Order: sequence, then structure tokens, then C-alpha cells
Amino acid sequence: MTVSRVLQRLALLSLIVLAGCATGPQISSDTDPQADFSSYRSFAFYAPLAVENKGYATPASSIMRAAARREMEARGYTYSESAPDLLVNINAYISEREDVISVPEVNYGYYYSYRANAYFAVPFWSERTDVRRYREGTLNIDLVDARGKRLVWEGVAVGRVARLKPGEREQRINGTIAEIFAAYPHRAGGS
Repeated sequence: MTVSRVLQRLALLSLIVLAGCATGPQISSDTDPQADFSSYRSFAFYAPLAVENKGYATPASSIMRAAARREMEARGYTYSESAPDLLVNINAYISEREDVISVPEVNYGYYYSYRANAYFAVPFWSERTDVRRYREGTLNIDLVDARGKRLVWEGVAVGRVARLKPGEREQRINGTIAEIFAAYPHRAGGS
């Protein structure tokens, strides 16, 4: 096996290892330091949800709504459409992305030296560039103070979108929303 093939395989192996480390979406959150989370006890959904901007619910938006409700109720909040303390808004979008990876390669030019009466290998370096296109999804959960109409907490998940079957998609949405809410440190009526 030539040195260039060894380097190519090492580069490919390192990419596979790095890709294997990225098991889920990147989660981040932000909290309004002025918000009094001890006063929040109930919630409702923002109407219409940002993910339902076309004016109708989709199977994915219904799964998102159910998962967000489950997470809020698990934290002691009660659902109240008439007088909520918090409004939950959900937004999701997909963008086309690409990774550009440059990998150095070495090749050899061989020539025969009549003076030395031997063959010589002369290395020369080049670079191979690979472009990989993929879809990246972003899912936002916003908690808005219903009286003050201001954002008090936001959780965001960003990750690669996989082509999944409907059952797998529901599982992925539920898991991602659970991961987002894991970054939410508050409970109803307390910190």
C-alpha cells in the first residue's frame, strides 16, 4: 500500500470517528435575568405557533406541541388557555449546509538516473477537497411572559436532519424536545 493511500485512509478514519462523536443536536439556552420564574404556574401555547405559520397543524407540529406540553407538565406547570402565565412558542426550520474538507495527499514521481544507475522516487504534495452537502435543522422553544409579552427563556437545538420513517421521526422530535427542556432549570412556582 502506498503512502498516499495510507494517508487517505487515516484522514477518512478520523472523519468517521469525529462524525461518530456527534450523536445528537447541540443544545443551548438563554434566560432573561429579570424574569421572576417563581410567579409562573400555568402555560398555554402561542397562537398560532411559529411552526404552524401556514395556518394549520402538521403531524410534526402536533408531536412538538404534545412533547412540549408533556415537558411543561412534568415541571409542575398546569395547562390553562384562559389565564396562562407563560406562552410556549415552537419554531423549526431546515437549511442546506455543506462541509468542505481538504485532505493532503502525497504522490511520487519515479525517474531513472543513468548516472547513478538506479530509480528514484520524488514525492510531490497535493490537496484533495471533498464537499459534503447535508440539511441542518434548528428547533426553538420559547417561553414568553404572557402579561409582559417578553421572552423569558429560549432553548435551541441544532443538528443534522436525517431521513427517518414516521415512527423514528416522532421518537427524534420527542427526544430533542426533552433535551431542550433538560436545559430549563425552573419548576412551577419556584426556581
